[in-house]
Formats: sequence, structure tokens, C-alpha cells
Amino acid sequence: MSLPYPATGILLAVLVLLAAICDIRWRRIPNWLTLPGIVLGIGLSWFLEDPGVWSSLEGLGLAFAVYFSLYLLRGMGAGDVKLMAAVGATAGMMNWLGILFLTSVAGAAAGILLVLIKGRFRGTVFNLLRIVGSLGRGRAPYQDNPDLDIASGAALRLPHGAMIALGTLGFLAAAAR
Repeated sequence: MSLPYPATGILLAVLVLLAAICDIRWRRIPNWLTLPGIVLGIGLSWFLEDPGVWSSLEGLGLAFAVYFSLYLLRGMGAGDVKLMAAVGATAGMMNWLGILFLTSVAGAAAGILLVLIKGRFRGTVFNLLRIVGSLGRGRAPYQDNPDLDIASGAALRLPHGAMIALGTLGFLAAAAR
């Protein structure tokens, strides 16, 4: 984990905060935000050598690969994929791994809280078992249970853009210490 230059940190913060607002308000992360975020992230990395253009491209590629896999399983929206690709391009691969970890922790905590508030603990445990079983058989979970598709009206949905914002801002705060 390395502290990014102020310009890199500002770009990351603005990018994820705008994405969180859009995701919470409209349940979408727009292309007008993510695509320039990718270009600016790579450009800034090239200009400042922070984290360096190769690390920027590695961060973009790894973030895209991880999140696109989740998208193919219908567990993540396309906007989330593009947002994390922009974060990876801006932060670089090693910093992106830290952001991914913190985003996962924030998402897990918020997800557990949402499940408890909605009174769906038992159903969620059952669905987790179905997900593991489906993946173990080499099938996408939504093929065995349509409710496990993010687009399903029965699915509990969490604005993942807000979780990405929490993970990214938490990373920036930790790196500044």
C-alpha cells in the first residue's frame, strides 16, 4: 500500500463519491463517469508515474477480470465492473488489491446488516449454500435459482458503488497514516 500523489487521491475520491451518489440515487453508475475515469486514471499514471502506466494497466486488467467474472455470474452490474476498472487504472494493481479487500469488508458488513433488517437471514444462508453448490457443479447460480440473478425483483440489492466508495476512501485514509 502506497500513498498516491494528491492528484491521484483526489481523482479516486471524486470518482467514487460521484459513483456512489449515482448508484444510491438512480441504481446506475453512468458511462460518462467511468469511461473518463479510466482514461484519466491511465493518463495521470503516465504523467505522474504514480503508480506508473504499467501498474495502471495491470490494475485496470485485474479489476476488469475479477469484476467481469462476477458480472457473468449475474452477481454484479456492468457499472460496477467499469467503476472498479477505473479505480484499478487510477490506483494501480497493488493498491487496487487493498481497495478490493476493504470494499469486500464494507460490502459484507452492509450485506449482513441488510439481510438482518429485511428478516431474510435463513433464506440468505440457503442461497449461499445453493451458490456454492452451483459453482461446485460448474454452473452459474442464477441457472439453478433465478432469484440469484441481480436483475431479479426478489433479489436483495446493495448499491455496490457505495461499497466501492467506502473501500476506496478507507484505503486513502489508511495510506495517509
